[in-house]
Amino acid sequence: MNGAAPIVITLAVLCAAMGLFAWNRIPAAVVAMGASLVLCLAGIVSTSEFVHGVGDSVVILIIALLAIAKGLELSGVSAWAGQLLIQHAGTSRNRRLLLIMLVAAVFSALIGMNGAVAAMLGVIVVVAIRSRVPPSQLMIPLAFACLTGSKLTLLGTPVNVIAAIQAEEAGIGHIGFFEWSVVGLPLLAGTIVIVMMFGQRLLPERHGQSIPADLSRHAYTLVEQYRLEDGLHHLRVRASSPYVGQAREAVSLPVQGGLTLLGLFEADGRTPLQRGEVREGDILLVRGEAELIGQLATAQHLAFYEGERAGVLAGQLMNRELGMAEVVIPARSRMIGQTLFPGMMTEDGGLMVLAVQRGGDSLAGAPVSVQAGDHVLLQGSWEALDRYLGDPQVMVVDSLEVLQKQAVALGKGARAAIAILLLLVLLLTFNLAAAPIAAVLCATLMVVAGVLKPQQIYRGIDWNTPILIGAMIPLATAMTKTGTSTMIGDYVVGALGDGGPRLVLLGVFLVTALITQFISNTSSALVMMPIAIATAHELAVSPLPLMIGVAMGASASFLTPYANGVSLMVHGPGGYRFGDYWKLGLVVMAWALLVTIVIVPMYWKF
Repeated sequence: MNGAAPIVITLAVLCAAMGLFAWNRIPAAVVAMGASLVLCLAGIVSTSEFVHGVGDSVVILIIALLAIAKGLELSGVSAWAGQLLIQHAGTSRNRRLLLIMLVAAVFSALIGMNGAVAAMLGVIVVVAIRSRVPPSQLMIPLAFACLTGSKLTLLGTPVNVIAAIQAEEAGIGHIGFFEWSVVGLPLLAGTIVIVMMFGQRLLPERHGQSIPADLSRHAYTLVEQYRLEDGLHHLRVRASSPYVGQAREAVSLPVQGGLTLLGLFEADGRTPLQRGEVREGDILLVRGEAELIGQLATAQHLAFYEGERAGVLAGQLMNRELGMAEVVIPARSRMIGQTLFPGMMTEDGGLMVLAVQRGGDSLAGAPVSVQAGDHVLLQGSWEALDRYLGDPQVMVVDSLEVLQKQAVALGKGARAAIAILLLLVLLLTFNLAAAPIAAVLCATLMVVAGVLKPQQIYRGIDWNTPILIGAMIPLATAMTKTGTSTMIGDYVVGALGDGGPRLVLLGVFLVTALITQFISNTSSALVMMPIAIATAHELAVSPLPLMIGVAMGASASFLTPYANGVSLMVHGPGGYRFGDYWKLGLVVMAWALLVTIVIVPMYWKF
């Protein structure tokens, strides 16, 4: 195909794709894939170039980073940071906003902006409830902190990854892991000041229709609802007790009649027993009638533990190793008619029935025949709960994954997850390995260390992002291959070139920022990167400042809720309308423009 036809076809496909992106009726990944297919069928890109997009190093890197972010989320690192935030937020509005935005920005820099906002949503709900502040006053500041914090490191957003990899592949230069903070730090600092100064006036006071549940104190709620502290006793193992030396799994209660062994703990009464055998001083947590408890203590040489305090039970029953889950027996379940009683365990000992309620009344003592609608409180390891509660014979009241993320800080695998994250930062900071290799290595280590299971990666990753990026790469290839990007670059230079490269940088930022309000930031970056490179060549200057300008503009999607997942995720919980974003967003975008045209040329020379 010769002449202008390839450019015309490429421009037509580009305009059609952007129109469909803005229309927002067809999934963005489907639009991008369709655009690439049209280019392939028209002979603009070859079959190998079409297929290459899916397996591009950018796509591999994004998938690996999303897996690492999921590991940090599931291991309770996010919950730990959120609990610290709740403890120190205080009553000052500015202090609360400062802490929220700083924590969100750090998370965004380390696990990506989408992972950061997902991890922080539940925390912000708790802060809003406890400080009696409308969620609409906090959700957009959270989104803007994640968007601007994403410019602190390479990991913050796929846009940074696209710019860094395309710069290296084009031989333009290397953008270091923390080099993004050159623009990211002033961008974030200015955004925080803007939100503190204008946020209260420019943001609505509204409550959302889809506020996530506050599950941070869920264990206490279950203990109270099922009255688990009634008849609860802590018994210390004496030196003469026959339990001493017994395997942890072999400990049983010889006295019958309603006693339930809720757990075994070390001498502090808080730490679940991890070693294989029972020793003197260990604590048995037992529930039952006082007379039976006395008989048990006498028969097994146990002493009543004096260190118990109200509220300790919740932490004993739900912690890093152990969890609780409330389930409802649905109609037509095969469990209807089976017998349950508190203290009953599954055949492998993985789960124990803590309590059964029917119509809000506890069914204690004698075994009961299960009926539809019964509520059953179960306890066991998180792994066992996840394994058993996938059975459709029961309905889980609260998501185990959400519960574990909110209620259990620094859970199982948290130390390994943090160590792996630090390893990733080290590898990328000192350029010890190519970014895709480093990320895949660390994602693999997450699985090897037991932080993540493969099925959690499959379920937990939003596959729309890597598919969208992979499908857009052939379009970017077509723009370069056909000379479309060079032609557009000529127009940009013709219109702005007389004002110098700084004015061209301003124009590139504004065009990218305009596009990114209606299509995804990754798509706008992939569309504009070839144009930036071609424009720089026309001006005979370094393309690197213009590529950074594209990256800044592509992340400046502050005016609408639909251009990025971050703004979209806070839309419902904040109770926002379409027009709520642009008022504060316009001020933040003006600051992003100022940072771009002033600081970018100072560090990345033309």
